[in-house]
Amino acid sequence: METASPDDGAIERSALSKATWRLLPMIGVGYGIAYMDRVNLSFASVQMNVDLNFSAAVYGLGGGLFFLGYALFEIPSNLLLVRFGARRWIARIMLTWGALAVAMMFVRTPIQFYMVRFFLGVAEAGFFPGVIYYLTQWFPAAHRGRAISRFYIAWPVSQVVMGVIAGALLGLDGTLGLRGWEWLFLVEGLPAVLMSAVVLFLLPDSPAAAKWLTDTEKDWITRRLAADAELLGPQKPHSILRAIFNPLVLMVSAVNFLVLGSWYAFTLSAPDLLQQATGLSITDVGYLIAGAGVLAGIGMLFNGWHSDWSKERYFHLAIPLVLMGLSYAVMALTTNSIVVMAAYAFAVACNGAIAVLFWLVPGDLLHPRAMAVSVAAINAIGQFGSFVSPYAWGLSKDLTGSFHAGLLALPVPYLVAAGIILLLRRQVRIREAAATLAASA
Repeated sequence: METASPDDGAIERSALSKATWRLLPMIGVGYGIAYMDRVNLSFASVQMNVDLNFSAAVYGLGGGLFFLGYALFEIPSNLLLVRFGARRWIARIMLTWGALAVAMMFVRTPIQFYMVRFFLGVAEAGFFPGVIYYLTQWFPAAHRGRAISRFYIAWPVSQVVMGVIAGALLGLDGTLGLRGWEWLFLVEGLPAVLMSAVVLFLLPDSPAAAKWLTDTEKDWITRRLAADAELLGPQKPHSILRAIFNPLVLMVSAVNFLVLGSWYAFTLSAPDLLQQATGLSITDVGYLIAGAGVLAGIGMLFNGWHSDWSKERYFHLAIPLVLMGLSYAVMALTTNSIVVMAAYAFAVACNGAIAVLFWLVPGDLLHPRAMAVSVAAINAIGQFGSFVSPYAWGLSKDLTGSFHAGLLALPVPYLVAAGIILLLRRQVRIREAAATLAASA
């Protein structure tokens, strides 16, 4: 076993500090813009659905088609990222999705709505799993929880930004002949186009290509990542199908399908639902969503840090899943507006804790050579859930006239997902015990 030199600690701190400050803010801003362009539809729908006479089913199908396009092109996109390099491919993703996000302002018919949302998903496909894969090439496993939580904090921050400015943009209704929802898509789509140029010029493809790392720091990162890979054992024969149909990948994918679909079904209608349940104006609902985003950031950072500190992943994921399901049940079973707002804020905080922990699990289970395809497969299957669930949610709203039935159903997938995570923990412990026994034989 290789012995650490006295200078290893200083090299570690220097290498990780540089990677953290040079990469995570840039990637985080990109992901925050992506999330905003993905769900700003929820605010726009308050005006847009009325203007264009879209039913809840039409809206739910259009909202979900984004995720279908995303899912179908997830794995090809990640393979192309490996082929062309993170810098060029992520810049391409941001340029095309930004242009299509702006194009939403020109939608007038259901068919146009479906097409733009589908191709927006195609354009953005690969961004998130590509970033997760990319970060595993920079940060050793022991530091990955903090790294991913620091980039992922962009999700709740974008929720805060969107909540604060959405009401103001909708308030521009009539300015220069544009409706408020058209201003929303225009103003929130352009930053992705501008950010693509920043990524193209500043994001290094790998530690070896980073001019701001010394040779010693590059060597330290290489050695630590190699040591992490060695702990996972020898790599089995590698292929796309093996990576996708690995039982561990399928279990993680099932959790993503259940949770991601349920989250987006709720999120795409959250402003409308909260407005009906609380009687607040759309501007005040935006402030409520912004405040909940702050709690999500706190949940994300704390759970990522505590998971690294305790060296435990599975209970850190299962417990927030259960609590989030219970939050939805509370929202469904009460008419008290204060309780609804508190349950919503708690659910968003739990979602922050879930989001960061979920993406630590594949890195702890899978060999680095399988990560690019496996992470894309996990995310793709989750996106299929995000296509199915919003459409089912919209149909339920049309059939019943309210969101109540959908809210009552939401706890179920979260409880099932928690059960799968605990079963996965058991499977991993059995595998580890077998490996220990084989090593001692």
